[in-house]
Amino acid sequence: MGRINLVLFSLILCVSTFVTVHCEDPYLFFTWNVTYATLSPLGVPQQVILINGQFPGPRINCTSNNNIVVNVFNNLNEPFLLTWNGIQQRKNSWQEGTLGTTCPIPPGKNFTYHFQVKDQIGSFFYHATTALHHAAGAYGPIRVHSRDLIPVPFDRPEDEYDVLVGDWYTKGHSTLKKLLDSGRTLARADGVLINGKAGSTKGENEPMFTMIPGKTYRYRFCNVGMKNSINVRIQGHTMKLVEIEGSHTVQNVYDSLDVHLGQCYSVLVTANQEPNAYYLVASTRFTKTALTSTATISYSGSTGPASPELPEGPVGWSWSLNQFKSFRWNLTASAARPNPQGSYHYGQINITRTIKLVNSAGKVDGKLRYAINGISHVNTETPLKLAEYFGVAGKVFKYDLLKDEPPTDTKQITIAPNVINATFRNFVEIIFENHEKSVQSWHLAGYAFFAVAIEPGKWTPDKRKNYNLLDAISRNTIQVYPKSWAAIMTTLDNAGMWILRSMISERQYLGQQLYISVLSPARSLQDEYNIPDDDLLCGIVKDQPMPEPYTA
Repeated sequence: MGRINLVLFSLILCVSTFVTVHCEDPYLFFTWNVTYATLSPLGVPQQVILINGQFPGPRINCTSNNNIVVNVFNNLNEPFLLTWNGIQQRKNSWQEGTLGTTCPIPPGKNFTYHFQVKDQIGSFFYHATTALHHAAGAYGPIRVHSRDLIPVPFDRPEDEYDVLVGDWYTKGHSTLKKLLDSGRTLARADGVLINGKAGSTKGENEPMFTMIPGKTYRYRFCNVGMKNSINVRIQGHTMKLVEIEGSHTVQNVYDSLDVHLGQCYSVLVTANQEPNAYYLVASTRFTKTALTSTATISYSGSTGPASPELPEGPVGWSWSLNQFKSFRWNLTASAARPNPQGSYHYGQINITRTIKLVNSAGKVDGKLRYAINGISHVNTETPLKLAEYFGVAGKVFKYDLLKDEPPTDTKQITIAPNVINATFRNFVEIIFENHEKSVQSWHLAGYAFFAVAIEPGKWTPDKRKNYNLLDAISRNTIQVYPKSWAAIMTTLDNAGMWILRSMISERQYLGQQLYISVLSPARSLQDEYNIPDDDLLCGIVKDQPMPEPYTA
């Protein structure tokens, strides 16, 4: 078929039988070449990872139910993997691209991801999961549009813009990794990037975005950084929130939005001001000194510079908590399917399991580690999913070292692969309790969950009376403020091995993650796909005979 740099084509495959015609959803094909380059995002030359020569990487622009095929060629001198943050990989954790599910792509080799954006719409992104490659770039945007037959609760915008914001270090990814491996923490970030660039207020920015007077545009913000929450705002303009991580929202209007690590928000912005240039501002939150970057939005035909007076960002986390409480699921809007989002009454489902997770930091043998309920995860040479599938899990990890209730002393840390067993189709409640002084951000792969509450203090069962059981946002990340807790609820109806991880890079790298094993007792293709024929094998399963495949 030949190597290509962008989408080759989309097609529909149909197979006829005597009585029916079975058609697959359209396919989009990509070929990506991953390479090093020397760039200076903050004015200091450093090694950056490019995809097809781009930083950020190419956009995946697709529609609900499309099949995505991405052939990734690793031209680095070390193993490499990508994950698709927020894409649920229904029945297909083989494509998740984390070190617990997938063997990394060796240097000079390639691997083809093949997944479907099944029953999803919204704003997401992909990023590297190996080493500390995330600190070198290797990320890009994913747009999943609604199918034409599904109504969208706002008019089609004039155009759409991806806005990948995040903090950035001038030290290279290898240097940062050595710091963590030596037991030290990462210092404060050095700046903030917007789509890979750091803008100033000196009128030197080339316009990154253009708007026609009177027209409305969709801006898709994602925080792809390593350590800090980011506040985004647009000089002289308000933002109408329409979508969070695949859910249509009640369309409240905001002057600014807190976007925590790993989160994505879509807003509508109308060009209703004097034709001129305006700054899009991104600044760190909850830091002693705010790091700020700008991007220029230019009205078409305008020539004047933007005003150097930037809109102030909010202060403190109570403001951020109140903003979270204002987010509401749009109950009457359709998402990926024709039925309204509100037709799913999650608040009426009985909870079958409660898992309470407490994050902590401590030292093991004099080196910094981060833990969940006292367990600090360590990656294994054999990915956990492969060990489980090949029937050799007992040689690689032990299930359920982490208990549903945290120990009394969470600073006593055990380093081990962190895997818990979960029952297929159970409806679970997960409590994140943050006893530390910094904001946390958590992501659950394979699912969308209902973010039903965030409150100060410690969680107790009677706090359930404060849950939003009607219109909480269905999403895949949630923040937890200092000395506070957050509660999420979801149905574990997606069989596979799924990571629950801190989105703070150093915490994730030094152990603050766990895997949830959700096995279908039927071992049926109705519930989970077989391992792909071209899947990479490594560790103790590399030369093992393939297990009996699942059947329908």
